[in-house]
Amino acid sequence: MTTHTKPGLRPANPNFSSGPCAKRPGWSVEALTNAALGRSHRAKIGKTKLEQAISLTREVLQVPADYRIGIVPASDTGAVEMALWSLLGERGVDMVAWESFGSGWVTDVVKQLKLADVRRIEAGYGVLPDLTKIDFDRDVVFTWNGTTSGVRVPNGDFIPAGRKGLTICDATSAAFAQKLDFQKLDVVTFSWQKVLGGEGAHGMLILSPRAVERLESYKPAWPLPKIFRLTSGGKLIEGIFRGETINTPSMLCVEDYLDALRWAKSIGGLDALIARADANAAVIDGFVDKSAWLAHLATDPATRSNTSVCLSFTDPDVAGLDADGQTAFAKGIVSTLDKEGVAYDIGAYRDAPPGLRIWCGATVETSDLEALLPWLDWAFAQQKASLKAAA
Repeated sequence: MTTHTKPGLRPANPNFSSGPCAKRPGWSVEALTNAALGRSHRAKIGKTKLEQAISLTREVLQVPADYRIGIVPASDTGAVEMALWSLLGERGVDMVAWESFGSGWVTDVVKQLKLADVRRIEAGYGVLPDLTKIDFDRDVVFTWNGTTSGVRVPNGDFIPAGRKGLTICDATSAAFAQKLDFQKLDVVTFSWQKVLGGEGAHGMLILSPRAVERLESYKPAWPLPKIFRLTSGGKLIEGIFRGETINTPSMLCVEDYLDALRWAKSIGGLDALIARADANAAVIDGFVDKSAWLAHLATDPATRSNTSVCLSFTDPDVAGLDADGQTAFAKGIVSTLDKEGVAYDIGAYRDAPPGLRIWCGATVETSDLEALLPWLDWAFAQQKASLKAAA
């Protein structure tokens, strides 16, 4: 039930952005005290920290020992682009998309790489496409968790173990919050600023032995800029996967990522991170179940994200508005909560249907989400009153 009475309790941390995401509980700038500032990333101290970042990533994320892990430029986007431009073209590719970022990869492959043999397997916001249509004799590109739709694949069971093509998975809002089936994945990418709340601009590229074999046996027909090159003389540049980054990383950001990884390890590792995200998403689920004005954008509970939870309007007066009207209504709620210092950056992604998007990843405290919920009802009531007054 919505209310016009302003709630008394406020979230201790109002940061519910879906990226960059909230810092870990208890974070302060003191966590960066030991950053190797003013030092070369190629010096022993810098390289050691980069190697530690790779080692802790493997440990916390439970990456198989024979998979390579590299730190690459340009966040998750850079990691995905490196994979697309370096690996695709050897065979046909199935592009699987159901939200904005997946659709962006489709555009890159179709309009920029201009591959001749591309199949598009797509669905609108709120649902998964028919995964049985995917041909795994071909290469396959997909997002594990649709950050802008709140729709994820529930597991890797749809991928056959005996596939002939490579699976390239953008996992940026899934890694550290959902169980990735690495045996079904040949390329996994993510960024530091999502589930662990690290700083932006750095990405992670994880390669299976099959992906490495492709890199060493296949040369794309197009030129690759230095920032994309993963091989030299037909062999993998192993240094990239030992902390010898292609370009200069921010050692301040590296220190922050190390701090986030150590925090993750201290609370119980991957299982604890997943449990925290699940508990947070459950708080929103309970609220939505009782709400007369909100619903999950993801229609199937089995495919609902536990990180980027996307919500749409069901109130008849609001749902009856055109897209511009619903967008304005959502912006009114977002602006009201922002001014109150209760919730920042919870509007739906610009390409997504109008609504709200609340980050529920592991760095968010469940108590903050619980404190937020009455404010959602209050802000809705304020905006609904304004809507009626303007009618």
